[in-house]
Amino acid sequence: MKAFLPFLLIFSSSLLRAEDWPRFRGPQGNGVSQDAKVALSWSEKKNIKWKLALPGPGSSSPITSGDHIFLTCYSGYGTNPSDVENISALKRHLLCIERGTGKLIWEKQVKATQPEDPFRGYLTEHGYASHTPVTDGKTVFVFYGKSGALAYDAKTGKELWRTPLGKSSSSRRWGSASSPILYKDTVIINASDESETLFALNKATGKVAWKVKAGGIALTFGTPGIVRSGEREDLVIAAPYEIWGMNPDKGTLRWFCEIPMDGNVSPSILADKGVIYAFGGYRTRGSVAVRSGGSEDVTKSHLVWKTRTSSYVPSPVLHDGHLYWMDDRGNAFCSEAKTGKVVYEKEIIGPSRDRPVYASPVLANGRIYCVTRKRGTYVFAAQPRFKELANNRIANDESDFNASPAISDGQMFIRSNRFLYCIEE
Repeated sequence: MKAFLPFLLIFSSSLLRAEDWPRFRGPQGNGVSQDAKVALSWSEKKNIKWKLALPGPGSSSPITSGDHIFLTCYSGYGTNPSDVENISALKRHLLCIERGTGKLIWEKQVKATQPEDPFRGYLTEHGYASHTPVTDGKTVFVFYGKSGALAYDAKTGKELWRTPLGKSSSSRRWGSASSPILYKDTVIINASDESETLFALNKATGKVAWKVKAGGIALTFGTPGIVRSGEREDLVIAAPYEIWGMNPDKGTLRWFCEIPMDGNVSPSILADKGVIYAFGGYRTRGSVAVRSGGSEDVTKSHLVWKTRTSSYVPSPVLHDGHLYWMDDRGNAFCSEAKTGKVVYEKEIIGPSRDRPVYASPVLANGRIYCVTRKRGTYVFAAQPRFKELANNRIANDESDFNASPAISDGQMFIRSNRFLYCIEE
């Protein structure tokens, strides 16, 4: 067995509303919103209700719970290519923001546990605040890499517990990016870079409910996910060379499927109607569809298709039998979910030395919203014939936009390395 990487959760809590966006890529972890009131277009003079200056950059996404927004940032070190002198000054921030006004309600800072990975190489692509928080409406849970997992009271910001999850680094020293998810009374975290271990922590205490160490998950950067298969739920993990289905109550392996994806795996999986879609690895290694469930080696029985078309960083969305994504080079794709066959590939951003797209798309009201780093947010029709609907730029913000948006109650929340924006028609 080689390793781990995951995505998709059935999220439930009486404290959350149907329209909340309580975790990375929304309540189901698939980037899909049922909200039909999201704005199509915006600029610095149009449809921006408010913006909030942030204490530092980050690639993590905002989440919402009721009248509150939660977001992480970092400061003190690695905020730009010249800020590389004092790594001991690195701090993480958790912000609680009033969604109606953009007013900061409370902020909590955590000094980084040392030694941290230096700001160079691939780590400069995403920085030190890449893990999106998760909330059940009462408590906010964050993962800060080598500084561990922490829980805060959502109302007051009081720290409830702190659990270390390892301080190691892979040979590449890229840091980690996986976001925590909730399952029953546990918080599940993929501490791939820190200890090559998958953890389930008790929500109330932070104590380890179970943990599984697996050599090789250091190159898995996606978020764990819960996928229903018949009457049971599997914790699904896609990693270089394999997808695993695990018992989320115990951490034991139920099934695995061999896949051609190698290198590092960054996108998060999707699941729909019992089929799991996994992207990642080197660009030429492609993507796969695997039926969930089964036991032991299901490679021959459950592998539905595999292709050579993939996404290196952004995760796809699924709509009406088609998968949509914009890859890190700025090319828009659509493929058939049933076969993996590419329906269209459209160059949106021309040849570039940098990686122009890092965020994953979201889907709402028949539209796909793709945030690019410096070229605004492209909006496409969610249909198997390419149609660009808008390109929304905030001209006076020249910083990177690395994070996937959040959607809730007709509002879209987009963060750059400088500001959090509330976009509303």
